[in-house]
Amino acid sequence: MKQPQQSSRGAGTVLRALAPPPALCGFLLLLALIFTVSYAVGATAGPVAPGMHRSGTSGGTDMGDMDMRHGSGG
Repeated sequence: MKQPQQSSRGAGTVLRALAPPPALCGFLLLLALIFTVSYAVGATAGPVAPGMHRSGTSGGTDMGDMDMRHGSGG
């Protein structure tokens, strides 16, 4: 009878095979860093237009004094 072949792969090789490639890990880390920095800059800069603020209502948007009529004849 033949002996079953032993795998020559050690625990380190198996772990490396299951881990994502280093380039993918680096890309995801860079993506998270860019998102964090852009969020911090946006929070520091504040609103993009005068009078913009968060509405206190739980639903919908705060349309303020906007005229929603479109077209002619109105």
